[in-house]
Amino acid sequence: MQVLVIEDDESLNHAVSSVLREEGFQVHVSLRGDDGAFMAEQNIYDLIILDLMLPGMTGIAIIHYLRARGIDTPILLLTALDAVERRVEGLDAGADDYVVKPVAFQELLARARAILRRHGTLTENGDIGIGPLTVRPRLQEGYYNQVPLKLSAKEFELLEFLVINRNQILTREQILDRVWGFDSDTGIGIVELYVHYLRKKLTAAGCPELIHTVRGIGYMMKEKAHVPKDEN
Repeated sequence: MQVLVIEDDESLNHAVSSVLREEGFQVHVSLRGDDGAFMAEQNIYDLIILDLMLPGMTGIAIIHYLRARGIDTPILLLTALDAVERRVEGLDAGADDYVVKPVAFQELLARARAILRRHGTLTENGDIGIGPLTVRPRLQEGYYNQVPLKLSAKEFELLEFLVINRNQILTREQILDRVWGFDSDTGIGIVELYVHYLRKKLTAAGCPELIHTVRGIGYMMKEKAHVPKDEN
């Protein structure tokens, strides 16, 4: 899963990012509030770790900005010990939880996992899934009825993103940014190609059709009974 860390203290940003990567998260970072807000607006992250005092745009302003645009990515605040009013303001604005500086990294990880569980992203054992289709992020593996799917790295990232956002429509641009990155020179057609690859592997494993094309927009992972009528 992918986490965006928006923190202007370079040493703390690096430390938080390193701890998250050791736990199997893919991490993107920003040292400025305005840059971080732009990245967060792409709506491809599973969690945002956000400092309150930032150059360019404050953490509170970022929360208001994202929530006003309907982006409900979970947000974990990093706050100073004496910043009670700012902490309350951040929670009221739509943040999910906070960790006080100096950061205790085990607490940060525990709170991050708790947020992801509350949002239905993680189960107690760290898996995510839809029916008998299971993704295990820490192992970078997908299973259908407990049988490994033998996915490539990109196929796994695509499956993970679809499963995390099950029952939601994802645009091709969102998938491209999430799986291949903002800076990739890869064209949008790569998304359709890898969806094709992933569908073939799921079908070969006996999995019913779960990845549905939404005409003119992108894809949705959903069980057939609930698929929108206008999809291919």
